[in-house]
Amino acid sequence: MSQPAGQRARRRGQQPPVAVESAGAAGWPVDPTADAPPAATSSDPPPEKWRRKRPEPRRARVYVTRLDPWSVAKAAFLLSLAIGIVIVVAFGFVFWTLDSTGALDAVSRTIDDVLGTGGFDLLTSLELSRVLGFAAVIASVEIVLVSALATLFAFLYNVTVGLTGGIEVVLSDN
Repeated sequence: MSQPAGQRARRRGQQPPVAVESAGAAGWPVDPTADAPPAATSSDPPPEKWRRKRPEPRRARVYVTRLDPWSVAKAAFLLSLAIGIVIVVAFGFVFWTLDSTGALDAVSRTIDDVLGTGGFDLLTSLELSRVLGFAAVIASVEIVLVSALATLFAFLYNVTVGLTGGIEVVLSDN
């Protein structure tokens, strides 16, 4: 069962042999690649039947039909605690910046000039410990309110999910 050389070469990915004449009609040599199809290079894409299709990303539609109030309370507490720490640090940093640049002294002198009272010093009223204490009170109120409201919203969501069907979330593995 002998196959022609051209079919064997094509099956192996090579060019079939081409008959070459030594000289053309005008006596010039004939270019053997003139009539031959271009050779396949590594940059050419493989034929369609050999090419693998990229798998489509899997997608799943999930409905959030219940929120655990205790989990929501814990997550809200931790997030609001982080925000409370940021509030205290921000208050301290702003006070330190205003104090070191002399802005509080300038405000103190301006208040003294406007009111006409002698000896008013803003820095005696605003000490770092008072500013940080005020920031801690604000942060504490924020932590309690955010935690309580998030838990309340989790309960309300669980009550209303029967009417709405939940929130649809599409998950994809890209």
